[in-house]
Amino acid sequence: MRFDIMTLFPDVVDTVLSSSIIGRAQDGGLVEVHTHNIRDFSENKHRRVDDTPYGGGMGMLMSAVPIYGCFKSVVEAQRESDEALGRPAKRRVIYMSPRGKVLTQKRAFELTKYDNLIILCGHYEGVDERIIEEIVDEEISIGDYVLTGGELPACVLVDCVSRMLDGVLTNEDCWRGESIASGMLEYPQYTRPYDFRGRLVPDVLLSGHHANIEKWRREAAIKKTMECRPELLQGTEVGIEKTNSDEEELKNGR
Repeated sequence: MRFDIMTLFPDVVDTVLSSSIIGRAQDGGLVEVHTHNIRDFSENKHRRVDDTPYGGGMGMLMSAVPIYGCFKSVVEAQRESDEALGRPAKRRVIYMSPRGKVLTQKRAFELTKYDNLIILCGHYEGVDERIIEEIVDEEISIGDYVLTGGELPACVLVDCVSRMLDGVLTNEDCWRGESIASGMLEYPQYTRPYDFRGRLVPDVLLSGHHANIEKWRREAAIKKTMECRPELLQGTEVGIEKTNSDEEELKNGR
């Protein structure tokens, strides 16, 4: 899968995504990450890419012109990729924006079905609305807060999508059974030493009895989800059982 990231700060993106699992996935040819400096497409002799917004207001706004020049360059450079595929690449253009729909594991998995994701990183007060109308297919947010730019959100999206691609992790179960992907939080995990400041590893995990271990993990995952993210269980059999249990306790005055 190929990611093309249009940004004013390619070094930030390259630094984050060149290490750990995503870095190894690139080295192994499983993932391609290409950064493109929007400033290279400025028509201003000082390489300016921003200007004051019409109507006034705080801050500066990224101009549509250099962004569009960058986008055209990205698409034109991919003609060879399209030829290698023997068809036009299945491509989607995403703008990382606080007004977009919040990224979920489900949406990230859906995005793995594309051959190429082109990601636009905004900065300053954002981008001219017309570039969104012209080239963007979808706006995505990584949470209900505001950052100084779209580079970190873009890295989050690339990481989240990439780890679900074939071969990036050692086994598909590595992501299917973990927190959120499984529909609830992951069970607590432990490693050596057995005794840490008087806190002991649950004995069932040392028993070697796989059925009992799986049962403990299932129950522990449900408990942890109820404690930390109960909304994840709403509408599930576990959530319904929990609701019925709570109602029964209320009836009994407990």
